[in-house]
Amino acid sequence: MSSLQPKLSLRVAQKQILTPGLVQMVSLLALNNLELGEMVRQEMMENPVLEEIALEGPPVEEEGEAQAVEERIRPSEERPREKTAAEPFPDENAGANGDFEFSQYFDAYFEPSSTASAGEVIERPSFENFLSKPMTLSDHLMWQVGVAAADEAVLDAAEEIVGNLDEDGFLKATLEEIAVSSGYPLEQIEKGLKLVQELDPAGVGARDLRECLLIQLHSMGEPSSLAIAIVENHLRQLQNKQYREISRAVNRPVTAVTNAVELIKSLDPRPGQRYNKTEARLIHPDVFFVKVGDKYNIVLNEDDIPQLRLSQTYRKMVEKNGAPKEVREYVRERFGSALQLLKNIEQRKLTILRVCESLVYRQREFLDGGIDFLKPMMIKEVAEELGVHPSTVSRAVAHKYAHTPQGVFELRFFFSEAVSGPMGSETSLIILKRRVKKMIEDENPQNPLTDEEITRQLNAEGIQVTRRTVAKYREDMKIPSTHQRRVKN
Repeated sequence: MSSLQPKLSLRVAQKQILTPGLVQMVSLLALNNLELGEMVRQEMMENPVLEEIALEGPPVEEEGEAQAVEERIRPSEERPREKTAAEPFPDENAGANGDFEFSQYFDAYFEPSSTASAGEVIERPSFENFLSKPMTLSDHLMWQVGVAAADEAVLDAAEEIVGNLDEDGFLKATLEEIAVSSGYPLEQIEKGLKLVQELDPAGVGARDLRECLLIQLHSMGEPSSLAIAIVENHLRQLQNKQYREISRAVNRPVTAVTNAVELIKSLDPRPGQRYNKTEARLIHPDVFFVKVGDKYNIVLNEDDIPQLRLSQTYRKMVEKNGAPKEVREYVRERFGSALQLLKNIEQRKLTILRVCESLVYRQREFLDGGIDFLKPMMIKEVAEELGVHPSTVSRAVAHKYAHTPQGVFELRFFFSEAVSGPMGSETSLIILKRRVKKMIEDENPQNPLTDEEITRQLNAEGIQVTRRTVAKYREDMKIPSTHQRRVKN
């Protein structure tokens, strides 16, 4: 019997390790301009050797601040000459002098005090901090629960129910799960649910669409019994617009059924969305495709990105003979981090420019003629052309927008799969989906096109697709099936 014994063994293996600088470069590449600007400002706060270039004039404040530091440290000596950027930092052991306490300079410079320099900008609270935020569905319901006339136990259960609602106002967790997680009895949770379902907006707290519509119907002063019967027993036929079948099932005229259907259509299938509406997001283009003559120039938008430089004040500080070793090491480390950031920002800019150059070259017809001329283009193809990994191209176009003569588009928009088009050429998947959507929009509502008929029309135009592919694209665009689109008289 062999026994387990510890032993040493050598083996050779290749391993890829991401350095901190490479990790930072990858992270920067995935940021858009607004995110990069925020990240740079955060780095400026954390790294004192980084400062923003003042575009309106020379950095007079910095010179005055450096002079004040010099006078405070060595008032009886002349200022040393300024070193150029090519000159190295002094050796760590050169000219050690302990005539002054260098840490006092750090304290005076970084910590706020009454002796702050005139050129120093005092950060004040942002005006945005004083703006009120919009009321969410949870806020609206919790306010109503707080003023409801009910037992304390029921109010506690109602708060648990509100905490488990989704953005549409539906309760996704089961009552048993809520009872187990909260520790309240199931009967108490049921009473809490009943209370929530009585709150505004009507329909919140429902567990499915049927219950949501029924709550809204019952909340009306004189609910339609026919509408309630249709929702309770014939919701699937209602979704398929099978009004004649519903008429026969409830033994009522078709006109009465259609009147009840109009009432049901006035209900809100997502009652919580009115309090969870997302405001329209202002798109900030990261790059501009500007046509000059017969060529397109690519211009990066850097308006919101601070232009950085290395602080000469800290450079002079590390050159002081009396600076302690640990201070010089700290400043050197900060300078190294700052240089790495500047290098990665420049690398990000270069990568985005190269990707956009390839994009403009491949999509020239789209830029001149519009979306009908969009060509299929894969990330892998651009990556091979530039000699980089596909993930690099993917990060370079992620969450970034381009201002073009045809409008503002996300850079990812230009990348799409190819399908076999006329004369053996390739058609962009986006163009194919637009064609399918256009055919459905122009169809006869009483006799809508089937997926098979759409496939035959596309094949007749030279676009080779299958019926299953058409059905998949239709579902991706959230277009109902033929049966659901049919409008019956």
